[in-house]
Amino acid sequence: MATGSEEAKLELFLQWLKVNGAELRGCKLKYCNSNKGFGIFATNDVPDGILLVVPLDLAITPMRVLQDPLIGPDCRSLFEEGEVDDRLLIMLFLTVERLRKSSSWKPYLDMLPTEFGNPLWFTDDEFSELKGTTLHRATELQRKNLKSLFDGKVKKLVEKLLALDGSSDREVGFEDFLWANSIFWTRALNIPFPSSYVFPRAEQEQDSTTSIVPGESTNHVSTEQIVNRENGTLQINKSVGQVSGVESTLQERQNIWVEGLVPGIDFCNHDLKAAATWEVDGTGSTTGIPFSMYLLSGTSVPLWIRHKDNPDDYLMIHYPMEAISDVPFSETKMQLLEAQKGELRCLLPRSLLKSGFFPESTLPGRTSNEDSGSQAFNYSWSGQRKAPSYINKLVFPEEFLTALRTITMKENELYQVSSLLEELVGSGGERQPSETEVRTAVWEACGDSGAFQLLVDLLNMKLMELEEGSGTEESDAELLKKADNRGTPENESRSFTNGSLHSLSMSRNKWGSIVYRQGQKELTRRFIKEAEQALQLALSEGN
Repeated sequence: MATGSEEAKLELFLQWLKVNGAELRGCKLKYCNSNKGFGIFATNDVPDGILLVVPLDLAITPMRVLQDPLIGPDCRSLFEEGEVDDRLLIMLFLTVERLRKSSSWKPYLDMLPTEFGNPLWFTDDEFSELKGTTLHRATELQRKNLKSLFDGKVKKLVEKLLALDGSSDREVGFEDFLWANSIFWTRALNIPFPSSYVFPRAEQEQDSTTSIVPGESTNHVSTEQIVNRENGTLQINKSVGQVSGVESTLQERQNIWVEGLVPGIDFCNHDLKAAATWEVDGTGSTTGIPFSMYLLSGTSVPLWIRHKDNPDDYLMIHYPMEAISDVPFSETKMQLLEAQKGELRCLLPRSLLKSGFFPESTLPGRTSNEDSGSQAFNYSWSGQRKAPSYINKLVFPEEFLTALRTITMKENELYQVSSLLEELVGSGGERQPSETEVRTAVWEACGDSGAFQLLVDLLNMKLMELEEGSGTEESDAELLKKADNRGTPENESRSFTNGSLHSLSMSRNKWGSIVYRQGQKELTRRFIKEAEQALQLALSEGN
């Protein structure tokens, strides 16, 4: 239930939307809870399906930042000097406006979350539960890069911009920039601005509504292309965000894709099965508001909009690049890897297991009669090897297996590859062998068993890293079982099990980390089983 403070924020934000031309026609903004914050809820009577209309003038884009009356001139200088790019412009703007007491964006910024569920915001205790996972290493690297960017560039830029009106009552900290980074990556949309909005002088006759349809022929233009570098001036139309003074070829494009935040629209949740979609109305014939974004819905609340497709849990495995220098004939093998376009890392979605040796009928993904396409070699080249019986059961990407075959090749196998390719293209090297021809020669020379053995070793090393300090899947399951403490209803951490709501005795982030870690262990174990089966068959078939 919303507190008085949350209700006051919401009321101020609704007034701010109304003053700036936005219209809530078939929806309401409501406070959900401390974890979810505010969300959009559809009302029952929406005859035309239009729930919310927001003028594009309210969108926070790089163009909008460059036109800001206070910080715009300095930001433009930084942009033209190459100090900042499109995305960093928006993050700088969010950081500065968050710290400015007199910011005109305060009603919107006060509605945004201050905590996030990604590992960048975890406590040390919560983050430690991810040790051994790819996510742990990736988060460490990301946080290090962001801290370096803040210390080396962002801090002094924000301080310089804040000094323009002196309205900040505290110093900028790394958490302010981390907040702006998280806001951008969790709420930004790729917006197809009508060219007649960005370049009003080249307004063309076009359809009144620009639908957001995958595959539609549109163009992405960077802020660098929009800013006129030749005469050193930025020609701005009366409406915020309308920029002119660039090449006519750019002005003639129908849509110009620009990343940005749209207050109001960004309070929808993101989901794969969307109940709502957004579109851009170029002339106002659909909504009555020219140059606006509107939200459409055909179902009841709460609203979800489709954002990013990521339906699978996945496992990442890799062979360290630096380790190649330690293997025999490393230079020759690097040349072969390049010729075959071999990959030293791969992502293994859970859905791949459905078409493997040990499928689960409940897994999404390919059906059992679909060809995995793992290998497409000419097995009758020399007659030494036959097509393996397991070819349609391999769940591992061929580009990765190609790399592992090459890394494990013995000296005599390297000579055989050289001989096969020379026979194919001629001793004089009349032409270069193709990628497929090199892959075929490598497979014929060494088969699969060496690659599968290395794959088993890599996966076992992965499992050891995951289990170090945290134990097995069973250990994680026991921790989660103990955390399912139904006797502490005042705890705000919750989970759903078989349709029932349970309170947890640990933080939501820690609980999620253990769930993720357990899933990684389970995936690794299952892919080990697939690799071991492939190895056994390869050895039995002489491959």
